[in-house]
Amino acid sequence: MYNSHTDIWIAGAFAAVVVDFIVYPFDTLKTRIQSPNYERVFKDARTGAVKRNILFKGLYQGVWSVVFSTIPSSGAFFTTYEAVKYAFYNSSTNPESHGPLAQKSRSTISLPFTHSLPTPIIHAIASSSGEMVSCLMLTPAEVLKQNAQMVNKSQTGGHHNNNAMRHVLSKFKSHPWRLWSGYTALVGRNLPFTGLQFPLFEYIRSHMIDWRRKRRHSNQDPSVTSFSSSQREAFIERAGLTGLSAAASGTVSSFVTTPIDVVKTRVMLSATDDVEGGDRGSKNRPLKKGTLDVGREIFRKEGARGLFKGGAIRSGWTAVSLSLYLSLYEGGRMFLEDRRRNLEGVGGATEEGDLNRS
Repeated sequence: MYNSHTDIWIAGAFAAVVVDFIVYPFDTLKTRIQSPNYERVFKDARTGAVKRNILFKGLYQGVWSVVFSTIPSSGAFFTTYEAVKYAFYNSSTNPESHGPLAQKSRSTISLPFTHSLPTPIIHAIASSSGEMVSCLMLTPAEVLKQNAQMVNKSQTGGHHNNNAMRHVLSKFKSHPWRLWSGYTALVGRNLPFTGLQFPLFEYIRSHMIDWRRKRRHSNQDPSVTSFSSSQREAFIERAGLTGLSAAASGTVSSFVTTPIDVVKTRVMLSATDDVEGGDRGSKNRPLKKGTLDVGREIFRKEGARGLFKGGAIRSGWTAVSLSLYLSLYEGGRMFLEDRRRNLEGVGGATEEGDLNRS
């Protein structure tokens, strides 16, 4: 890995901001479908038909809270992920099993002990570490976003898009610490997701790269090589195959963790109920429910089906967003890596050893 921490931060932040704007409407729909008020607010009580004019209105409400938090949180995630991953690589008693990149990392971080952990475990530990750091920055934005996504026109005096976030912020003015309501639920959702998705992603990508290389070598004249073709292959492997691998791993991981996502959504939507319920100790203040209590309540009232609400749309937009996200991330890293190599007068990053990201 010839990237600096700054390169990783920039690439991760850029990819996240672009993807947020593209997939945000799908996230809004998912939040509304998972809301406990979905049947009452977004469906006609008499006919049971979906109120499309309400469900599909204001799909970008709260987007700026996510954009402003995405830059530090995504950068923090990838910086932590790469640092922890290569620290484990550098401290491994069997480094060759982690691929050529383990030998060429710019990172000199090592653990105070050696280990023989398999690669999937290293990826799971690295992604989980990055997620815990990222969630500290992301939780307030998630709380604001999901509550803003549920604001309707009557609550904002008719100015639906402009005042949705202002309306939500006013509820937290005297209780700003409530913005971290749901950190446990967010971590509880994201840790299983990243702990499953990244090892699966790295596994699928490494096998796709190996398959493509074997196929290319069997069909290619070894006497015909060029720098431009090497660059093209590097881009295909680092961006193209990354996107396909991310889509496959994201679909599986997102569907499996949908029940945790439903619970997280309910906990965060209840944050404004805690604020509006009155001062601590007030008789009118609703009792704050824990994450497990919310999960049990959903299962009791709505059954297993309730825990998988929004699962299809979540799997779909996760596949698209992760594919685009990690493709842009790897593409951005490749651009910054080549730029850094050119500035430092180092050889290009098109050798096969540098293409294997696992």
